[in-house]
Amino acid sequence: METANSPSHLLKSWSLLIVLALIWGSSFILIKKSLLVFSPGEVGAFRILAAGLVMLPLSMPRISRLNRQQLTYLLIVGLVGSFIPAFLFAKAQTQLPSSLTGVLNALTPLMVVLIGAWLFQSRISKRNGLGLLIAFIGVGILVLFRADQGWDIFKGINAYAFFVILATLCYGFNVNIIKYKFVSIKPVAITAISLLMVLPMAAIYLFAFTQFSFKLVHVEGGWLAGTYVLLLGVVGTAFALIIFNTMVKWVSPVFAASVTYLIPLVAIFWGVLDGETLLTWHYVGILAVIFGVWIGNKK
Repeated sequence: METANSPSHLLKSWSLLIVLALIWGSSFILIKKSLLVFSPGEVGAFRILAAGLVMLPLSMPRISRLNRQQLTYLLIVGLVGSFIPAFLFAKAQTQLPSSLTGVLNALTPLMVVLIGAWLFQSRISKRNGLGLLIAFIGVGILVLFRADQGWDIFKGINAYAFFVILATLCYGFNVNIIKYKFVSIKPVAITAISLLMVLPMAAIYLFAFTQFSFKLVHVEGGWLAGTYVLLLGVVGTAFALIIFNTMVKWVSPVFAASVTYLIPLVAIFWGVLDGETLLTWHYVGILAVIFGVWIGNKK
């Protein structure tokens, strides 16, 4: 019989962890490639549309079992956990390398701690505080240093990094809402129904207020860019969340959350492979962010 510490169980768990890191770490280069054809709004909306549609078989049978208050909170989860970040990441990567976007995304666990302390009276330990300080020093380095302009604080600041930081804040709200407001609803149901709640908004915006359909058919590379966004929605959002929930069930939330430390490595690999320039100070900032997140979440 397979136990939690058996070799086969550990092999499956680590395999899922690596697959998840590869999927989420690769999402940033997919955003970058899709922006060659589509606007940030088109990328964000189509990503949510694709994820919501593929989750319909899971969401439709479950939505009738919920009351109005639960549906309201699921709408909020859909907005801050999926809809808004999809647009923010796409907007950020119009001026920010995919590799650095992946690193800044690693701030999410620390944002969970901050939002939990602010709104839900959870405690920030000394270790949390130290991790936050180190990570934000790293963020400061990444924001203030640009390869083309160095340390000139007035010319060199890359304000687009704040779109990513805002997205991680959204994730911080999302995780705390799920933790404190959804005790009895399973994670898969939360994911599927929250995506269903924001699917109409994504569809209306995409087809009524953008040129997505025209670009998809008539712009060179449109179908390829559309495939990248489709992968973002189906694999990078829906399928990845199913893997994550499976890991939480098989092993533990702590083990599943360790994917946070692998995602930046995958994002950096793809970025450098695609010709992105990372200088010495960038690597200093990257290490500070990852080390700060590790310190802040170390048990």
